[in-house]
Amino acid sequence: MIEAGLANPFSGSDQQAVTALEKRISQSVAGQILADVPLGAFLSGGVDSSTIMALMQQQSARRVRTFAIGFNEPGYNEAEYAKEVAAHLGTDHTELYVGTAEALAVIPELPQICCEPFADSSQIPTFLVSQMAKQQVTVALSGDGGDEIFGCYNPYQFAPKVWCAISRLPMALRKLAVAVLADSPLPDKLMRVLPSEDREAFYVALMSHWQQPEQTVIGAELVPALMNSSSRWPKTDSFEHWMMAMDAKQYMTDDILVKVDRAAMANSLETRVPLLDHRVVELAWQLPLHQKIRNGTGKWALREVLYRHVPRQMIERPKKGFSIPLAQWLRGPLRDWAEALLDEQRLQGEGYFHAQPIRKLWREHNTGKRDNALKLWSILMFQAWLELQ
Repeated sequence: MIEAGLANPFSGSDQQAVTALEKRISQSVAGQILADVPLGAFLSGGVDSSTIMALMQQQSARRVRTFAIGFNEPGYNEAEYAKEVAAHLGTDHTELYVGTAEALAVIPELPQICCEPFADSSQIPTFLVSQMAKQQVTVALSGDGGDEIFGCYNPYQFAPKVWCAISRLPMALRKLAVAVLADSPLPDKLMRVLPSEDREAFYVALMSHWQQPEQTVIGAELVPALMNSSSRWPKTDSFEHWMMAMDAKQYMTDDILVKVDRAAMANSLETRVPLLDHRVVELAWQLPLHQKIRNGTGKWALREVLYRHVPRQMIERPKKGFSIPLAQWLRGPLRDWAEALLDEQRLQGEGYFHAQPIRKLWREHNTGKRDNALKLWSILMFQAWLELQ
């Protein structure tokens, strides 16, 4: 679908592209709101969910039920934005503010909810919003998929520019800088990407939590992966489209959709994803890059669809994502739980991980030297799952 779309580009004007996209999404929504049971939608107040909600409410004779979850921690709350959009569209809106204790209470259930080691910590708020929605509806629509097919993740904007700057430096100089500055306070991501041989390797280094997983996971070198198997990479016409295609094939399918499906089904809630209707995806890959990413901002065409229904100023704000204060929790209320799972003798006895690198990460995180929360969470989720086997 990706290569077919790029081979048959949309040739109309900007406004024709927006109109065509609105029509495709409306068709998808119309088909997915057919249900014999109560139906609603997740609403974060972002572009994707707001677009789905606007077109959903437009086609509904009654107020659509919408659901949002908020956190009291500064910097981790988008519920206020969802409330504004819901009020503008006239939905029947429900929001729930979750305290730290309520969120932490979900963690022991995660291995059973996911049925496998799964390390996206946003599974916690996803489970909680699904739990809340199930109290009123049986089916919920979500806005997942928009970031990957319409080009909104931050790396799609900055990665080409950063790679262009880095690639001008001689490789010997870049490797020397990494060796000399290894223990400096420079951002970890910068140190990871400096030795990249090409733009694809640059992106793999940028997006991978582990640069050399075999140094942490015993036998990791024997496991193939899409990110490091160039023969399986999609063929595209630009670096931006290549990144989007890689994420659509891997991150979206193996993380985002799995997370939502498992969290919803654990609450006996069905979820539907209108933006991933084949007609929408086909058109998305036909749209030229400038109708997705423009002036350093992704989702241009999708935003224009939304702005036909919701004021621009209500949407244009920095994206926070569906996240939790994981780094702080690991240094605080989750510290004892994590310490037990990362015990050196336990790791050595189980035989899945090299203990020393993990203990080093844990010490660095606890002392505040580095934020290793994402790396540690992947180990912790495996350990928590293993404990129940």
